[in-house]
Amino acid sequence: MSTRRSSSLLDVAVVGGGMVGAAAALALARDDFHVALLEARDPAPWKPDAEVDLRVVGLAESSISLLQELGAWDTIRAARACAYRHMHVWDETTGSAIDFDAGDRGRKALGWIVENSLVQQELFQRLPGAGVMLRSPATVSAWHADAERSTLTLDDGSTLHARVVVAADGGASPLRAMAGIGTRGRNYNQRAVVAHVSHERPHQATAWQRFLRGGPLALLPLADGRSSIVWSLPEAEAERILSLSDADFLHELGAACDFRLGPMLATSRRAAFPLHMQLATSYQAARFVLLGDAAHTVHPLAGQGVNIGLRDVTELRDTLRQARVRGADIGAAHVLRRYARRRRSADELDALSFDALARIYAAQWPPVAAARALGVAALNAIAPLKNLLIAHASGR
Repeated sequence: MSTRRSSSLLDVAVVGGGMVGAAAALALARDDFHVALLEARDPAPWKPDAEVDLRVVGLAESSISLLQELGAWDTIRAARACAYRHMHVWDETTGSAIDFDAGDRGRKALGWIVENSLVQQELFQRLPGAGVMLRSPATVSAWHADAERSTLTLDDGSTLHARVVVAADGGASPLRAMAGIGTRGRNYNQRAVVAHVSHERPHQATAWQRFLRGGPLALLPLADGRSSIVWSLPEAEAERILSLSDADFLHELGAACDFRLGPMLATSRRAAFPLHMQLATSYQAARFVLLGDAAHTVHPLAGQGVNIGLRDVTELRDTLRQARVRGADIGAAHVLRRYARRRRSADELDALSFDALARIYAAQWPPVAAARALGVAALNAIAPLKNLLIAHASGR
């Protein structure tokens, strides 16, 4: 474990907490780097007797492994987490379907559905013991770098100096703009409607996903027996769905998922967030790297956004660790270039793959739909291909 040190020059300053930023700070501090984490606001507390957070994440094997290394996973799992062992995906237009089962790879689970706030809280609680200097609330007003260090100026006039600055401050990333890094992407002109619903039949520890004409609908199993929905819809349709009475919403939701879990019985409050794909044109500047949503945002249809961000964390930790072993400056351009090259390549492949999948399922032209059905049938029949797909999604 790291201990707190008095040097005025940090090894790493992570800006933007959240789950991915906190994981990065904790992972680096546990490797005995001198780390500060700057968070714009204190994280909302997670309470076991409160309603389940609307923001849930599907954690893959790679993310579970990282959380285990950070000493947080056992507590998270015991608090409120639900394993899903099976996934059923089907197409409204053609009826084609594909199934994935953890047993096919000798696993007990394909992944775990967990509240964002629970994971974030467990990571933040471990920061002091690892020696992380936490500044919250703190806002960066300026950044610049020279040959030896990056300097952050905060809105209270104070400064921090670090060998490396890590921007994990979200899709809008003010730090990315300060570094002059642009983005490219696609606006889907859709919103994802989220809620937690109870239903007549048990969810069977299964993640259900139906590709509808307006966008995919996912039902993710929760530990309390309900399902968390993520329903991607065109803007106007999302507004209409949000405006429905609970009874009308539950009826339309049941029809949309073909009543696979029987009638929908009750719902939590509903919310929605806009959907877009965004990729940073570079992950690196002088003594500066991007991490998580600051580097990439992807379509939620595969539920991989957080997992990709946590893979960024693992790659960055390993890169800086190896540089230190070699006696290299961890903020040197060639060191950070290795991280940036590897993660940008992997992240872009994932983002474009999810985008292509969304486009393929959105296509309703009969020849395209027929080809899609044939492809799904072939994939479902070839176990090695399915296993390769599951392995990629799990980060293995």
